[in-house]
Amino acid sequence: MTFDTSPLSIGSVERETGLSKDTLRIWERRYGFPQPGRDAFGERVYALEDVRKLQLLKRLIDIGHRPGKIVDRNVEELQALAQGIPRTALPLQNEDGEREELQHYLELCKTHRFEDFRRALAQDLLRMGLFGCVVNIIAPLNHMVGRHWANGSLAVFEEHLYTESVQVVLRNAIAAIPRHHGAGGQPRVLLTTFPQEQHGLGLLMAEAIFALEGANCISLGVQTPITEIVRAAQTQHADIVALSFSSAMNGNQALEGLRNLRASLPADTEIWIGGGCALLARRPPPDVIVLDLHDLAGQLDGWHRRRNPQ
Repeated sequence: MTFDTSPLSIGSVERETGLSKDTLRIWERRYGFPQPGRDAFGERVYALEDVRKLQLLKRLIDIGHRPGKIVDRNVEELQALAQGIPRTALPLQNEDGEREELQHYLELCKTHRFEDFRRALAQDLLRMGLFGCVVNIIAPLNHMVGRHWANGSLAVFEEHLYTESVQVVLRNAIAAIPRHHGAGGQPRVLLTTFPQEQHGLGLLMAEAIFALEGANCISLGVQTPITEIVRAAQTQHADIVALSFSSAMNGNQALEGLRNLRASLPADTEIWIGGGCALLARRPPPDVIVLDLHDLAGQLDGWHRRRNPQ
């Protein structure tokens, strides 16, 4: 099997990296990178190795690095920086004890045995329960997959297939949880992400644990405009709006969006956040609650106490 190694057009590079055409041209003038060639029509074309470097630069910029400080580094240096991406804000358990098992999952991804991957994950779910599987298998595995993508040992399409496989298993598990809507005064939880956040796996993990704890979950999926989050929270009578932020989310955009959301929601509608956004992990806004999947039952107890003080 051979792979096409032809240079990519500027439009293709925009789609592959998430960097706009204007940004690519500005970097070319300002930093001397990338340095495209020209096709027969005089249009810019980019070598595949430059596209890989651009993907790494975009990932690092999204978590707070300044382009002028890193654009002149080589791929190996950028990979080292990417491998230092902060862990998810949600605590991980037993990472060392599960390493052999997690490496097995990673090998299934790299050999494209995704049916075997889903089968193994479903078996672990039965063995450990949904809660144990989410916090001890899926959460640390997400981190490992991100690191292997960053160092080039896992392709983008393999990461996507991994995500889809985990989502299939989690959705089936969530569907099997008995529903007791409105019972026991449990909160109504609206789950979504901001428009700039397209990663939904963290959101699904949170939904699984919320559902296990008896909360009434309303999921909007990903990339919901803030005005629509507010409308949904009002029409669905949400007690909690839960948001997921991946490490790729721009922290300043997240903070601005949270301020706007807080100002638009009723004071008694709480905002809970979780995920791997570095800025939010370091400096969460004072008027939101940082979601800890390990202690979600305790956090829900706190919600009940705030609603029904003795």
